[in-house]
Amino acid sequence: MTQANAMAKPVPASNAGTERDRLPLWLVVAGIAIAYVPTYWDFLFGVWAAYSQGHEIAVLAVAAFLVFRRREALAALPDARTQRAAAVLLAVGVFFYVFGRSQQLMRVELASQFFVLAAAIVGLKGFAGLRLLWFPMVFLLFVIPLPYALTLTLTGPLKAAASAVTTSLLAALGYPIGRSGVVITIGQYQLLVATACAGLQTMFTLEALGLLYANLKGYRSWLRNALLGLLAVPVSFIANVIRVVLLTLVTYHFGDAAGRGFAHWFAGIALFLAALLLIVAVDGMLGRLLPARHRR
Repeated sequence: MTQANAMAKPVPASNAGTERDRLPLWLVVAGIAIAYVPTYWDFLFGVWAAYSQGHEIAVLAVAAFLVFRRREALAALPDARTQRAAAVLLAVGVFFYVFGRSQQLMRVELASQFFVLAAAIVGLKGFAGLRLLWFPMVFLLFVIPLPYALTLTLTGPLKAAASAVTTSLLAALGYPIGRSGVVITIGQYQLLVATACAGLQTMFTLEALGLLYANLKGYRSWLRNALLGLLAVPVSFIANVIRVVLLTLVTYHFGDAAGRGFAHWFAGIALFLAALLLIVAVDGMLGRLLPARHRR
């Protein structure tokens, strides 16, 4: 008996725990993915495609990347399973999912993923895991489209403001331009500033870009992070104005077909590039103006 015990090489508890946890973790990930494939298919390509803005896949990919970046820190957390809390979160998520799916309430069904993901994290790593992954969870909020009533109420003033600023800028440069509401007349052409060009949903997406930038920079200063988040709103508006100006100039110089074709798509890319450059510029300005303790 003594020799047998001496020759036995027990597996360390940490490794054994890792091996036991690996299969359930992949099962949880696979189960969540399978459950929400129909949701995102309907949202992006199916009955709810009209509500999609086209950035949702990018938001999902970024959220997954943010979780991947914290994988080592997450794995280092001790196993502190909180089964009751996880069961409650999962029950709420399943209820929202079933209710939203059966009643065709897209936002309710999309909201259920937060409770389901939180249940998986709490069930594996406790609330410490949820605290570690709070930003990817919050970032997923940008997948859910804003309520139609709110979008309708606020988009009108945003489009009118973008049209007015565009008209003033180009008029100051000597272009024959005028405006009636959200319709811009330049030369022989008329352009309608659509919701996609200067709407609330576009600003919502650009706000996500600003928050992502602040998170990736990893500033410890709450003031600097808060200011970057707040200043992302005017940055988004300026980027929208740049997009409208570009489309207006392309239409004037190259015709209506150019403004509606490739140039419209390119202006959308320019929108995000302009927003990113402006956020970097604002961040640099904050680095010079804030007190020394808030610069790093």
